[in-house]
Amino acid sequence: MELLLLSNSTSDNGYLVHALDAIRELADGRTDALFVPFAGVTRDWDDYTAQVREALAPIGISVRGLHREADPRAAVASATLIVTGGGNTFRLLKCLREQGLLGPMAARLRAGGARYVGWSAGSVITSPTIRTTNDMPIVDPGGLDSLGLVPFQFNCHYFNLVVPGFRGETRDQRLAEFTVLSPEMPVLGLPEGDWVRVSGDRRTLHGEHAARWFLGDRTTDIAAGPLDVPQGDRAAR
Repeated sequence: MELLLLSNSTSDNGYLVHALDAIRELADGRTDALFVPFAGVTRDWDDYTAQVREALAPIGISVRGLHREADPRAAVASATLIVTGGGNTFRLLKCLREQGLLGPMAARLRAGGARYVGWSAGSVITSPTIRTTNDMPIVDPGGLDSLGLVPFQFNCHYFNLVVPGFRGETRDQRLAEFTVLSPEMPVLGLPEGDWVRVSGDRRTLHGEHAARWFLGDRTTDIAAGPLDVPQGDRAAR
């Protein structure tokens, strides 16, 4: 299984520019990407697909939108490179579930028939559930279970801002609510500019910023390098 899971898509340098080398490496000569735009809510899916097409053109990857395929399940079954964009994770999961694509997509990726690039919601969806997304539940996705390609939860765009003079909840406090109720499930707080590369059984953290593991009542800051998933009493590696 070959996955590239980005925290975000945009930087001061442009759209996906910071990740182009990593995407090229992941694609490994594949030049046709099937783009999943379903997380887009305030942007038209055709426009979203065009934006990704323009961003990936410099590295020789063409992009077609899954929403324009006459048979989405057949498109997923034959894809060699699947790209899933960010937006609202609940909307993304709802669309995938309604079209019967969750199982086929996960099976295609696990079997190695396709490689995968995701950012933001597109990364969160690879977790066992979407319960650690930052998004509002603007739609009912019919359940929170997702692709389950990695054995931990993602929290993308991670930061733990404390506003001086105020006592509002921080991101760490919100994630603690998850880990109190699910102490065996690790959560990776992935800052913007960072990503996780999965290659078979190997997972590697890339980027300039320290990420943070949450497990039960423990937190651990980690730098770029091999990504070892922390273990609780019943957590799976």
